[in-house]
Amino acid sequence: MIKTLAKSIREYKKYAILTPIFMIFEVGFEIAIPYLLSILIDQGITNRDFNKIIIIGVCLVAAAFLALLFGRLGGRSAAIASSGFAKNLREDMYNKVQDFSFINIDKFSTSSIVTRLTSDVTFVQQAFMMIIRGAIRSPITIIFALIMSFSINTKIGLIFLIASPFLGGLLIAIAKYVHPIFRKVFNTIDKLNNVVQENVNGIRVVKSFVKEEKEVEKFNKVSSDIYDYFSKAEKILAFNGPIMQITIYTCLTLISWFGAHFVVAGTLTTGELTSLFSYVMQLLMNLMMLSMIFVMIIISLESGERIAEIIEEVPDLKNPENPIMKVENGNIEFKNVSFSYVNDKEKEVLKNINLKINSGETVGIIGGTGDGKSSLVNLIPRLYDALDGEVLVGDKNVKDYDIKVLRDEVSMVLQKNTLFSGTIKENLRWGNKDATDEELEKVCKLAQADEFIQKFPDKYDTYIEQGGNNVSGGQKQRLCIARALLKKPKILILDDSTSAVDTKTDSLIRKAFAEEIPNTTKLIIAQRIASVQDSDKIIILNNGEIDAIGNHEDLLKTNKIYQEIYYSQTKGSEENE
Repeated sequence: MIKTLAKSIREYKKYAILTPIFMIFEVGFEIAIPYLLSILIDQGITNRDFNKIIIIGVCLVAAAFLALLFGRLGGRSAAIASSGFAKNLREDMYNKVQDFSFINIDKFSTSSIVTRLTSDVTFVQQAFMMIIRGAIRSPITIIFALIMSFSINTKIGLIFLIASPFLGGLLIAIAKYVHPIFRKVFNTIDKLNNVVQENVNGIRVVKSFVKEEKEVEKFNKVSSDIYDYFSKAEKILAFNGPIMQITIYTCLTLISWFGAHFVVAGTLTTGELTSLFSYVMQLLMNLMMLSMIFVMIIISLESGERIAEIIEEVPDLKNPENPIMKVENGNIEFKNVSFSYVNDKEKEVLKNINLKINSGETVGIIGGTGDGKSSLVNLIPRLYDALDGEVLVGDKNVKDYDIKVLRDEVSMVLQKNTLFSGTIKENLRWGNKDATDEELEKVCKLAQADEFIQKFPDKYDTYIEQGGNNVSGGQKQRLCIARALLKKPKILILDDSTSAVDTKTDSLIRKAFAEEIPNTTKLIIAQRIASVQDSDKIIILNNGEIDAIGNHEDLLKTNKIYQEIYYSQTKGSEENE
């Protein structure tokens, strides 16, 4: 984990190295101050040596100023290093997620990825800053203070030496017990984010079903779980402070006791005792700082592991060593293809699929829910890889193509398409960033979207809210179809993407496809027979297998599944008439 996270320091390594160097200089001058103070008392004030007082006084002021200067420089470089480290961690995770296949994405929930990119990075950033600053500064201060204490009085120095193993053992025991609790905390935070995300995205449904109280109850339950876990962890960590206080003040009491006896016995001067108390305070402050760092590291340890999981995740899909950089045509072929989302032959959603589609053909795909329609088309742009068999596009195995090249030639309009915050033009240009306004209007006319766009006051400059919440479902689908057409693909896949439009608009869209993009292979997944009955061929899927292939007339005569769907839909329409 540490090795993985450390790679994200990169260009901020200089600041990460400079910080402890500045801290060492700061500590050096801070340690010198009590020593100079003891000389000032014993040789200047006690002997009434005015010149000595001035010289040592100047040295004290200089030491204090230099300690302040190096502390300031160390704080600045620590802030730059930690902020840059956090920035790189977010970039590395975000970039890695972009390379994930659908299988990789399915492994991590959306809410969990968001938590790792935000809260977890913040915890790691804070811990990193404390480590490169405090975790270097405090131990060095303690070591130097111990050395100075031993040089002044060996017996008093032994007090701290004996206390250290006792303190360290207790802190390790606390860490071992608390770490598993924080794993539960962050997993529960993932759940909380998921609850919030679902509620905000589905707020219209929540209100239409009057389920606000249920949603509040669900939120409070998860929030209470986080409170319980955090409380349990904090109650254990609360022992950290008292243990520190008991150790430190025990040491102070012993130093006061033995110090007084040594001064009376004449083996310790007043200045040396004063400097010892200064070193004790430095030890006290830095031990307390180490305690805080210790707590922060315990909290951030789980966050670091969660971040490393994302960065270390190996994308399920990879480019071949010498990829094909051009798709010649829109031919599609499935050869003995089987597929499972969990790579388990016992849980196949597609079984032994054999299918050939010629370039330019319009193919309809019909089947019930869970019969594998979406799974079938997802294999074409290689959103998933087949478990067995081969998927060919342009007469080449999809695994032999450069993934970007392949997907640029396969446009998909999914069941749940997303519009992003921005203007209609900006959303459409996802299909082609260099598209002209004329090209935008052309594809929108093909997708039957231009008519409603022209009714907006700002037309193509109309702002689309996040998720496309300010347009209807049918309008969103038509905009997504237009965006896909703008890529000028060799293969166009419509995955139930006209379900929210009326039958007339659906018919106009299909007519435009036939007339304007005859050379593009078109695959249409639909629930309505009317959406596919004019296709060159129709594929009937049943439980992940091809039940039949044919045109509308042939299937209506020979296929029972097609007949049932057709008559159930036509009967309903006749009754409505």
